Order: sequence, then structure tokens, then C-alpha cells
Amino acid sequence: MDKFASSGGGRLFLATLPDPATAERIHRLAGVLKRAHRFDGRLIAADRLHVSLFSLTGLPDRQICAACEAAAVLRCEPFEVSFDRTASFRGRIGNRPFVLIGENGLRRLEAFRGTLGAALLRSGLRRLANTNFMPHVTLLYDARGVDEYPIQPILWTVTEFVLIHSMRGHDYRMRWSLRA
Repeated sequence: MDKFASSGGGRLFLATLPDPATAERIHRLAGVLKRAHRFDGRLIAADRLHVSLFSLTGLPDRQICAACEAAAVLRCEPFEVSFDRTASFRGRIGNRPFVLIGENGLRRLEAFRGTLGAALLRSGLRRLANTNFMPHVTLLYDARGVDEYPIQPILWTVTEFVLIHSMRGHDYRMRWSLRA
């Protein structure tokens, strides 16, 4: 059996998480916006809200181990993120992600992902070290989409990143604290 992911499937990825109080605040906002936009999609549970950094799905154990080793030696101070808009991404027909996005308030997160990507590259994981990244928090999926809209900024301090196995919920397989 695979050491990192269930043989039954699911996704395996590195992510950052809002703290529990911020996750609840985001979830409440998502409920208000769901009603305002008349979405039918189900809200993402507060304890599943995250920003995906890199997907490890489908990698062999040795490469997942290499990614975890790279993550373990990474040095970075905690930093603040700020999401100040909502929008719908294109997604699959009938299943469009409705998300939190931002710009200036996410530069440190983008830099952190770049640093993590460089560490993955040094570990031989060239496939993971791409530069395509649109930081977002998915709130729900819906058949309809809406245009970008400003919101009161949602801020939190990123103090760790995690390895998540997602199937019927999120199983946090590993955690790494940010430190200088």
C-alpha cells in the first residue's frame, strides 16, 4: 500500500491553510455570497479551505519522500496573506470554482511558493517546479459563474504548510512550521 496516499485514489498536495477562526470567517462570507449570487453549489467546509501550492498526486513514493525532505529543510519566516476579491474561474462545464483571489496581498505567498518550487527542483522534481500559480481559496463549485468583485480583505498569517491527502475529507499527513 502506498505510504502517502490511499490506493483508493484521492489527491495529494502541498498547501497553506487559514487559521481556524479565519476559516470560519471565510465560510460565513461564502454563505452570504452564495445566497447573494444565487448559487446552488455546496460550500466547501471550513476545515477544508486551503491554498494549493503543488500537486503530488500520482508521484511514486520516492518522489513524494524527496518533496517532503525538501519541505523539511525550507526556511521562511511566517508571512501575511490578504484576499480582496471574489471571482469565478472557468473550470469544467457546470462546475465552475467560485474563489477568493487577490493581488498585492499575495506577493509573499507567491514568493514562498517560488522558494518551495526551487527546493523541489533541487531535489530532482522538475515536473513540480513550474511557475504557473494563481493563489486562490475555493469557496464552492457552481454551474454558473460571476465576474470579479471586491470584498473587505480577508487576512491571515501563514505559519505552516501541510501535505494533504484529500478524498472524503482532508487527512493532514505532514506539517512544516515556517521559521527563519
